[in-house]
Amino acid sequence: MLFSKILVAYDGSKASNKALDRAAALTKASPGAVLEVLHIYDYPRFFVGDGIAPVPGSVNKEFFDLAEQTVEEARRRLREAEVDARIEMRQGAPAVLILEYAKELDADLIVIGSRGLGAIREFVLGSVSHNVVQQARVPVLVVK
Repeated sequence: MLFSKILVAYDGSKASNKALDRAAALTKASPGAVLEVLHIYDYPRFFVGDGIAPVPGSVNKEFFDLAEQTVEEARRRLREAEVDARIEMRQGAPAVLILEYAKELDADLIVIGSRGLGAIREFVLGSVSHNVVQQARVPVLVVK
């Protein structure tokens, strides 16, 4: 068996759709493998001076509704691929939560899409995939 627990981070982007497809193919190629899909969302924060301005509840609801739609899209794609998977949705910082969830699951592979920020922007800003690759204790497949 190639892998037994595969974790894929999914945010609905083009790169994460490719990552989901690759993770589904790896799951099919590894009989008995379990696919776990993690979608992470966060609520917007508006900084005013040294504080954080309150965000209307309707804005937070829109972000949560979008997160649920993204999870449903992943479910639909996996049904079409005929792959069983558990899908989890969490709120917070993506790289941190991906690493925590991988540890919690005892995953032996993390699959994540590359955002393709470019060398300069990635150097200055970092990226979720870069942070996960640098800190993960298991292999990470970055899909472009």
